[in-house]
Amino acid sequence: MNRPAYQIILAPLVTEKSTRLKDAQRLLCFKVAKDASKIQIKQAVESLFSVKVETVRTSQMHGKMKRVGRNLGRRSDWKKAYVKLRSGEKMIEYFEGV
Repeated sequence: MNRPAYQIILAPLVTEKSTRLKDAQRLLCFKVAKDASKIQIKQAVESLFSVKVETVRTSQMHGKMKRVGRNLGRRSDWKKAYVKLRSGEKMIEYFEGV
């Protein structure tokens, strides 16, 4: 199954925790496709951002229960990837062109 990189890496996660991890441990956080493997995530990040990846860790995030009035609903589950860059690689800046 050979998908384009933009179908595997869906969006960067920019939160307080991910910003701290980026500065302290060279970790980047991404929202990725639910069925993407660690190898596919590594190849997608390397091709999209032209950097070398050291490790990839993934975690399954469960959707939250939400209410709209008296109706209950549930957000869909999704997958998060923590990508560590090799030492000496230039850190990716999400908002350089803004």
